[in-house]
Amino acid sequence: MNEEAEFNLESTVMELIINAGEARSFAMQALRAAKQHNWAQVDVLLTQASQASKRAHDVQTMLIGLDEGTGKIPVNLIMVHAQDHIMTSMLAREMIEELIEIHKQLSKGANA
Repeated sequence: MNEEAEFNLESTVMELIINAGEARSFAMQALRAAKQHNWAQVDVLLTQASQASKRAHDVQTMLIGLDEGTGKIPVNLIMVHAQDHIMTSMLAREMIEELIEIHKQLSKGANA
């Protein structure tokens, strides 16, 4: 790869990391809102988390497509770091969604 392609690759990988981080951050904010029983805010934040996660996944899918399974995209520490971010944010969002459901159920039980 030439220097320009590497620079674009670096920017693309950073975009993946940023979007994955935003997804995790929005999900954590949604959990905090659930603790406060602010269900409207929870919905907004989970939507934002999903949108950020989709952006990260789209970048990841594009990189996989460019690689074509042939090693065209160099695997370096930043690529591993980016993959770690996206997988961690996806897992966090899934777990947080489950925790929010528990908060909702407990809230309904307390109000019954």
